[in-house]
Amino acid sequence: MRIPLIAGNWKMHKTVSEAVEFVSEFRKLYKDTDIRACICAPFVQLPALSEMLKDTDIKLGAQNLHFAEKGAFTGEISADMLREIGVDYCIIGHSERREYFAETDESVNLKLKRCFEAEITPILCVGENESERDAGKAFEKVGLQLSLDLSGIPSEDVSSMVIAYEPIWAIGTGKNATPEQAEEMCGFIRCVIEGLYDEFVADEIIIQYGGSVKPDNAEEILNMPNIDGALVGGASLEPANFMKIIDF
Repeated sequence: MRIPLIAGNWKMHKTVSEAVEFVSEFRKLYKDTDIRACICAPFVQLPALSEMLKDTDIKLGAQNLHFAEKGAFTGEISADMLREIGVDYCIIGHSERREYFAETDESVNLKLKRCFEAEITPILCVGENESERDAGKAFEKVGLQLSLDLSGIPSEDVSSMVIAYEPIWAIGTGKNATPEQAEEMCGFIRCVIEGLYDEFVADEIIIQYGGSVKPDNAEEILNMPNIDGALVGGASLEPANFMKIIDF
């Protein structure tokens, strides 16, 4: 049975002291639930948050890593560095990384492989932009991303990972896919995974929706049969709002 995952993506927000303050407050609100919760924070916050979360069920995530094990890559962070401080998840291939930092499906594929080697669960982001959706090419785009991003990755790894469908046109825009649109694409993703692997892998994999998820729309989206959680942006920056989404 798939256990939903609600992951907060803080992007480039909060200082270390602000992050510590958030977690202090969030721990007071958090309660045992069948839903898994994860905070994906900027690199500098991760050591402090790891200490604060180590005796809780709340998981810790990073927002990126480098695909090399080590080397002359100034400004980059390796998977082993993240694992050593207790990182459980890592967002891979977020649309902002693809658009602003020239990440390709080939580099995303290498980063996924590095995650599995380091025993970090990747949250792979896929999704179409507004022009691709308007042109009727949304499914073609997402299907191609999945095929390239997962190339050479064995089924046992894929069944344990997370895929986040994030329609680019709904990220930080105030727009969001309707529950029906989100369900349609998440169901399509599951079908693609079945075609690339098998029915077992497709049934095991966690598929999230990400794109302007808020307390007032979370329940309707997250009750869809093929949606196993959410990758939450702005609404994860405030403890009470984030908890409302987890407690949908």
